[in-house]
Amino acid sequence: MIKETYKYSEITEKIIGCAMKVHRVLGNGFQEVIYQRALAIEMRNQGLNFERELEMPIFYEEEQIGTRRVDFFVEDKIMVELKALTQLEKVHLAQAINYLEAYRIEIGLLINFGATSLEFKRLTIEQKLKKV
Repeated sequence: MIKETYKYSEITEKIIGCAMKVHRVLGNGFQEVIYQRALAIEMRNQGLNFERELEMPIFYEEEQIGTRRVDFFVEDKIMVELKALTQLEKVHLAQAINYLEAYRIEIGLLINFGATSLEFKRLTIEQKLKKV
């Protein structure tokens, strides 16, 4: 599923597994908050440490300019952003990558429960350098 050479691949694989189970049980069509609550239960059952809706500072040029809540911050390492859309678009990917940079986090996951099949993207700050 996730290449073992990726940083924190064991954790991201576990998170994705939890999301797959939630999607398999609930299917698509619910609001994002429903998936967020179900994913919290599943991650807790799998022994993952996380904070839900953690308010994190956003920086610009080394200065804090505001805050935003991240859906999940897992194992003090990985940002998880959830969506419940019929289709992810480039803007959602770009937004999540920008959050990584603003939060100063190396790795993130963008997970979409709204499609017929679960969609997920592994994100890194390095992707900011590439065209999204």
